Amino acid sequence: MALRINARRGAFASAMRREPTEPEKLLWRHLSNSQLNGLKFRRQTVVGTYICDFCCPRIGLIVEIDGDTHVEEDRDRLRSQDLQKMGYLVIRFTNDDVMRNMDGVLTRIVQIAATLPERRYTPTPTPPLEGRG
Repeated sequence: MALRINARRGAFASAMRREPTEPEKLLWRHLSNSQLNGLKFRRQTVVGTYICDFCCPRIGLIVEIDGDTHVEEDRDRLRSQDLQKMGYLVIRFTNDDVMRNMDGVLTRIVQIAATLPERRYTPTPTPPLEGRG
């Protein structure tokens, strides 16, 4: 049975997808359409009670981009701990990292992703009928 997403939180995530920050737009250009080593990322997606910037559910990796004046380290630590309890690893980059060192950011994401096992295998529920597919 699939988990239901809080409607208000889902609507807020949808609004965030429509109005991304410049660093989010830039990173999404590299993460969308499984461009980065075939990893399928979702952006501004609800995980538990949180909205995560980028999430690769297959390996349980969450990538967060923190603003230049980000001062909520204690809150972020608790959030990361909660997400870790749900089976996710959270990595963080600053806006400046993304805007000035995209190659370094992408390299680090690939390095960390390579250390994470797939969380589960989900085969196609039914094979396509002959002549369809």
